[in-house]
Amino acid sequence: MGNKPDRDAPLLMFNESAILSAELRRDPYDFVYVDGAIDPKLKKEVLADAPVIPDRGSYGLPSLHYGPKFAACMQDLLSPRFRHLVEQKFDMDLTPYPASIVMMGNTSGRYNEGYAHPDSKHKIITVLVGFSEEWPYERGRLRILRSNDRNDYAFEFAPEFGKILMFRVCDHSWHGFLPQKGKRMSVQLCYVDSRWYPIRENLRHAMSAFIKSIPGAKQAIDWAPRSFGNKG
Repeated sequence: MGNKPDRDAPLLMFNESAILSAELRRDPYDFVYVDGAIDPKLKKEVLADAPVIPDRGSYGLPSLHYGPKFAACMQDLLSPRFRHLVEQKFDMDLTPYPASIVMMGNTSGRYNEGYAHPDSKHKIITVLVGFSEEWPYERGRLRILRSNDRNDYAFEFAPEFGKILMFRVCDHSWHGFLPQKGKRMSVQLCYVDSRWYPIRENLRHAMSAFIKSIPGAKQAIDWAPRSFGNKG
């Protein structure tokens, strides 16, 4: 049937059995943590092919340059097979929901990063994949929160290579992290309720990347306050 993607095609880089065996936790909302989702033996070559992101904030994949091993990871994440694994974890059909994917490379450690939020109402499932070579800091770990207080947390996720955190978005899916300067590389894959959402996000992040390339504008963005509430 043409070039329609095959849901049964195996993943190239991700460890399917690790994802399948990960526990669905329900407190304080539905989330799954996967350790070793990518074989550690692949770490050196994947990170050698990862994009170089000099500034803070999120970037759409079309704005980034990367090599074939990292591209294979992105191919896996956007594949029907990976979508099916997520469907199995949360016992739901994600067929109506297109994927939107962005990447973060750095955090500045300033006060306006990591604020608590439940994610946009347009997101159905959020999947975070760590690509940091290491994250030795106590701060800067993403926290699964019981409320909008970043110290009221049930679980912490270090954005290190091969680790995955995924959660079902709801009105109380609060998460955030304490500010910490560092090379915090992670990919955010979301299944969303509109085909326009990924297009809009790529345009928004491309505009942001352009503005950050202007020195004076970059400083203003770095110190700008972040709004609180149902964002993300």
